[in-house]
Amino acid sequence: MATQDKCCTIVPYFNVQSGKLEEFKALCERFVEKTSAEPKCHYYGFSFAGDVAFCREGYEDAEGVLAHLDNVGPLLEEALKIAEITRFEIHGPEEELAKLREPLADLKPTFFTLEYGFCRY
Repeated sequence: MATQDKCCTIVPYFNVQSGKLEEFKALCERFVEKTSAEPKCHYYGFSFAGDVAFCREGYEDAEGVLAHLDNVGPLLEEALKIAEITRFEIHGPEEELAKLREPLADLKPTFFTLEYGFCRY
């Protein structure tokens, strides 16, 4: 069964430096504010387990992912001064992942190819 779903999800986990959690959470508020204006973002938010932060985010397609990363680039640079990405995944259909492999290569994500499913957005 082929999928018509073009949705792409970014799955980053951050390990926040000891004593920097409140500073990181303040950045999260800024990330959410900036991202809320992105037309191709379906959902976006942060959840926490101690000093580990997870950003739950989904986009209409690869172009939405790239637009998001361009939009929040300076904030991400700021966040990476107090946290490190310990796991980074990109999920989506191969047609969309192909558009992301080269631009995101420096971030060294693991790409997961969506083969079955649907998206109601």
